[in-house]
Amino acid sequence: MAISYPGFSFDITHRDPAGSKARIGTLSTPHGSIQTPNFIFCGTKAAIKGLTTEQMREEKTDIILANTYHLMIQPGADLVAKLGGLHKMMNWHGPMLTDSGGYQIFAMGHGSVADEVKGRRTTTREKTLLKITEEGATFRSYTNGEKLFLTPEKSIDIQRKLGPDFVVQLDECTPFHVDRKYTARSMKMSHRWGDRSLTAFKEFGGISANGLPQAMYGIVQGGVYPDLRKESAEIVGSQDFFATAVGGCLGATREQMHEVVGMAMAHVHPTRPVHLLGIGGIVDIFEGVALGIDTFDCVSPTRIARHGWALAPGAKGERLNMRNARFKDDDTPIDPDCDCYACRTASRGYIHHLLKAEEMLGMQLLTLHNVHTMNRLMRDIRAAIITGTLAEARRKWVWQPGDSE
Repeated sequence: MAISYPGFSFDITHRDPAGSKARIGTLSTPHGSIQTPNFIFCGTKAAIKGLTTEQMREEKTDIILANTYHLMIQPGADLVAKLGGLHKMMNWHGPMLTDSGGYQIFAMGHGSVADEVKGRRTTTREKTLLKITEEGATFRSYTNGEKLFLTPEKSIDIQRKLGPDFVVQLDECTPFHVDRKYTARSMKMSHRWGDRSLTAFKEFGGISANGLPQAMYGIVQGGVYPDLRKESAEIVGSQDFFATAVGGCLGATREQMHEVVGMAMAHVHPTRPVHLLGIGGIVDIFEGVALGIDTFDCVSPTRIARHGWALAPGAKGERLNMRNARFKDDDTPIDPDCDCYACRTASRGYIHHLLKAEEMLGMQLLTLHNVHTMNRLMRDIRAAIITGTLAEARRKWVWQPGDSE
């Protein structure tokens, strides 16, 4: 019997008149509706680092996510459920997504987070992944070394207890360096895990522990191989998911990443919302939107703020280093066209001072600014899709050789 998703819908309201696959949609959930394309901010451990959920709302955020892997370890899904689920615990009243935990198990288990998936081979973390079998993944807790075992069924049960609107099937996130044979075998296992995730979802009726409906994303795998991406997209599209996520290895370079996303997008279910997992660079968002991606997520906007970087339209590298001495006596805002709290109340010089003095306020102001800037970017993109001016919007936001630095 097909799964129904009461309280959820996705309606495509506009398509790019200039000919790209970009589209505007209304994504409706039990916690309200959002317009797409949109950006999902990462509250990894049920918190946006440095900001309250009220501050996120003030900077016009529509949707956030939390991470199953981290929350199953600390504080545990049962405790989150006892505290009323993520929405109540975090005081967030808008839509939420949780991932399955698969990416973090893989990435931290192989000694890095984003590097392996995106082709950069480093081993900066202690490896915690012990074994992946057909049944599930065995790994050690990064907090106390406890041996843990995550199956598709357990991932769905944890996400049921966490209580977000959107849950994600468990998959194996393959690294860049594995060969085609391994990638194909892993992809097929992820499809079987998708079936098991859906079965578990059906068994509890698609209702979270706090009594509200949930909807599930299936994940397209296939690495950098066009035929595998096609096969995976078609299989995921035939399964009973509400929405689609594009995951797995996306290549060794930014250009290859765009190519791989295009491989998947040529074959995804045409009327389901599509999410691109873990990608949030400004140029990558423009590329993804033009391919038909509806939502994106990435830790980058808040993470780089904690290292002194401010997102800025047209800036080389998409950002400004506010620790740079050239901002020391600059009494202008980070971005004169931005109306975030930081740009309304603080100068570049003041933020530079706060960073040099290692005051937390400097990082907080930059986080506010970067959150607001990502939300502003997505509003600009939606407006440009309606008017067929995505190319012009991209020219405004993305630095080009010959532009001033």
